[in-house]
Amino acid sequence: MNLQSKKSFAMVDYASCDAHRCNPDKGICAAVLACSHKVIKQIDGAFEPPMIFYDLCLGCWECIEACPLRAVRIMHVT
Repeated sequence: MNLQSKKSFAMVDYASCDAHRCNPDKGICAAVLACSHKVIKQIDGAFEPPMIFYDLCLGCWECIEACPLRAVRIMHVT
């Protein structure tokens, strides 16, 4: 029998994410700046929503705590 533990990672709720509201001057996502593991990035540049590399997410939740719009959340997968 192969038992795998539940995996949790951060995910972006794109309906809530808005870099213009998060950082109107520079458009840099606060969650991107907070991720010490560099697994969340604004691939298309400033003022664009971030992408999370789910398979690299370590579940530290720094990005969730940093997001002022509460657009970054925990996703649980079994």
